[in-house]
Parts: sequence; C-alpha cells; structure tokens
Amino acid sequence: MDLIATLQCEDQPGIVHAMTSAVLACQGNIIENQQFTDHATNTFVMRTRFETAQGIADARNTLLAGLTQFKPELKIRPTEEKPRVLILVTKESHCLRDLLYLRELDELPVEIPMVISNREELKELVESHGIPFQYLPISNESKTSQESAMLRIIDELKIDFVVLARYMQILSTEFCAKMPGKIINIHHSFLPGFKGAKPYHQAHDRGVKIIGATAHFVTADLDEGPIIEQDVAHVNHSATPEQLIALGRDIERRVLSRAVSLYAEDRIFIVGHRTVIFA
Repeated sequence: MDLIATLQCEDQPGIVHAMTSAVLACQGNIIENQQFTDHATNTFVMRTRFETAQGIADARNTLLAGLTQFKPELKIRPTEEKPRVLILVTKESHCLRDLLYLRELDELPVEIPMVISNREELKELVESHGIPFQYLPISNESKTSQESAMLRIIDELKIDFVVLARYMQILSTEFCAKMPGKIINIHHSFLPGFKGAKPYHQAHDRGVKIIGATAHFVTADLDEGPIIEQDVAHVNHSATPEQLIALGRDIERRVLSRAVSLYAEDRIFIVGHRTVIFA
C-alpha cells in the first residue's frame, strides 16, 4: 500500500529518526520525504510518502506508537485516495472551468461531489460535467440559514475542503470557524493590493506594472489568511482595463488550480500566519 503521512509538532531532536524507524517497523519503504523547521515558531513539519505491506490501520498504529513522545499532529492516508472538494461559485466561470477540465484529465487529484452557487448562470456548465449543482441564493436575511445548509451538505457528502472559485460572498466568522485551514479562496490581486470594486480599473488608473493573483486560506479576517500560491504578469501603459481583466483571469485560474493541487497532495502546512509548502 502506498501511503502519505504528514506530521507537525514542536521541533525537538529525534523526530526524523523516529519517523524512519516507525516506517521500517511497519515493513515500509520511504519513497519521498521532505521536512522543514520554522525557527520563528519552533515548529517542525514533515511529509513522508512510503510503501508498506501493512494496511492503513496497522500502519497508522505503528507510526503513532513510534512518534507519540513528540505529541505530533499526524495524518495518514492512501496516496490513491482523492480528497473531496466542494466548489462555491457565483457567475464567473474561468476558475471553475479550469478545475473541471483538469479533473476530467485526471491531472487534479480530487473528487468534486457538488458545486454550490448563489446564482444560476453556471448550472448548465456544471451539470454538463456530470456534477450536481445546488442553487443557494444569499441575502442578508437568508445568509445564516443558507450557510447552515452548506454545512449540512459538507457533512453529508464527507467534504474534505472547500474552494471559492470566484464566489462573490463573504463567509461568516461562524462558517470559517467550522473549517479552519480547509477553505481556499482566489483573490484577484497580488496581495496586498487594490480592494473593493473594479480592482483592474483601479490598477489601470494607478499605472501598475504588474498584476497578479493570490490563493490563500480563508479566515475571519477578510483576505488576510495564510497565502498558498501567487503569480504575476508584467504589463505596461498600453494595456487597457479589458486586457488586464483577461490576463488576470488567466493568472487566477492557474494560481487556484495549483493551490488546490498542493492541498490535495498534502503538501501545505499552516505554521503561524504563513504556510510551509513542499513542492
């Protein structure tokens, strides 16, 4: 069986030795191993992919027994097991289209049991890919009840994480608290940047020389969560707002897809207010 183990704990001597010994104890062979110590927080993180003749339950017990003295946050899953993602959208389709396309090519290691939207424009697109579409309109009066409905869906469908693929609604503090480190958003800027309405028009007015996009985890603090992935493109004075928008869409879809892939492969660790990411 091919397994991925991720570990996060306080840095201390002997963790690597204990992990490798535990893998050996479960008749395992390490295929890939990456580790990092964040000295600012004294946090150690490790991602280990290994093969073993044992089943996942026995392998988990063996690793826990060998690492328990370090009090780690330890997660183990079969490499072939694809995380289940719920995608939230509004009416812009470019990020959604890219995720659906990569999933169909089997280049994005996720399952997409459902797409939820507060608008109906993307229903046909979603259903054309054989994926259920759920329309949940949001208003000031319905926000609480609709978020409760989303949480029920997340529980019923056994969703592992949520992706906001240009979902133009602000999630409540209560919703964010239910899924810490499990909600990914794509922001139309290389943060920090222009906030509010018409960001590309603001950028054009200010004569920017680069535009970009940022994928980050959602927290109660708007657009302040740990950053996962970023990219930029250089522009000059001749670019119109419409050209900036088109270029921005391309960057957004690429950045979000990379962030989703990194999360799905257990390559992201949240350490303090930032992320450690193993390529």
